[in-house]
Amino acid sequence: MDPVPNTEGPLVAAADLVAELAGGPAGTDGRPVVLDVRWRLTPPPKKRTRRRPDPVGEPDFDAGHVPGAVFVDVDSELAGPPGPAGRHPLPDPDDLQTTLRRAGIGPSTPVVVHDGVGAGDGMAAARAWWVLRWAGLAPGQVRVLDGGFDAWTAAGGPTSTVSGGVRAQGDVDVAGGAMPVLTAESAASVARDATLLDARAAERYRGETEPIDPVAGHIPGAVNVPVGQVLAADGRWRPPAELAELLEPVVGTGSGAYCGSGVSAAMLVLAAEIAGVRPPEDPLALYVGSWSNWVAGKRPVETGAPR
Repeated sequence: MDPVPNTEGPLVAAADLVAELAGGPAGTDGRPVVLDVRWRLTPPPKKRTRRRPDPVGEPDFDAGHVPGAVFVDVDSELAGPPGPAGRHPLPDPDDLQTTLRRAGIGPSTPVVVHDGVGAGDGMAAARAWWVLRWAGLAPGQVRVLDGGFDAWTAAGGPTSTVSGGVRAQGDVDVAGGAMPVLTAESAASVARDATLLDARAAERYRGETEPIDPVAGHIPGAVNVPVGQVLAADGRWRPPAELAELLEPVVGTGSGAYCGSGVSAAMLVLAAEIAGVRPPEDPLALYVGSWSNWVAGKRPVETGAPR
């Protein structure tokens, strides 16, 4: 059966968002709340509090952001503290609820998330989209700005250096669990009985290099689909038909995805929805702990290209 693209759209074009926010800042008078999640992939600090005083990416926000946008830190607000569960485990639902309410999000508030293409290559925005969907926001309620902050400025969107201001406290309730999640054990089963997609670069998958985690290689039986393939050269998402051509041969019933720590693999979950390969009500499962959790348990490792 040919995939049916999700015309509701988990993506929003920059020009369309400029029009939606015309006349006032984000999050006011029915306009979407905008979450700025600009972030850079760096090794985690040795010790971290729940809210880091200097989250990576916040200097970019301070230098200029979508008027009314709220900065949310990938490391400390869209993930729990690093440890055996992985470098970016699931956030505590109560902590996430506090973050989303601070941003002014209610049960039906429209939300747009974005990163900066040069500062995250779509990974942070996809992780934010996935976490908000996991929190219980409905398909279509949370969208990703296609092309990130670069696309916003290219479309003539205004920028501001003013943060804070008057914003009504949100009342969203977060229970978690609204998106399918894999554990190490279920990921091993998916790799054996269905298809487990490894979103990392090919050299990391093959075990030729591992810049972050202590062990190189991949989960036995996993298939490599590097996330760099889902974006075009300008940082925008490839058209649904191109994404379907990439994913349809490897995504089927019971498929899942993983990466280094559960951030970039969210791009494959999002890409499968954009392409129509997986509908919003039956998304690709995500192994949140990913490779960082897998190797912490001293589990079997494969290296090299698939046989």
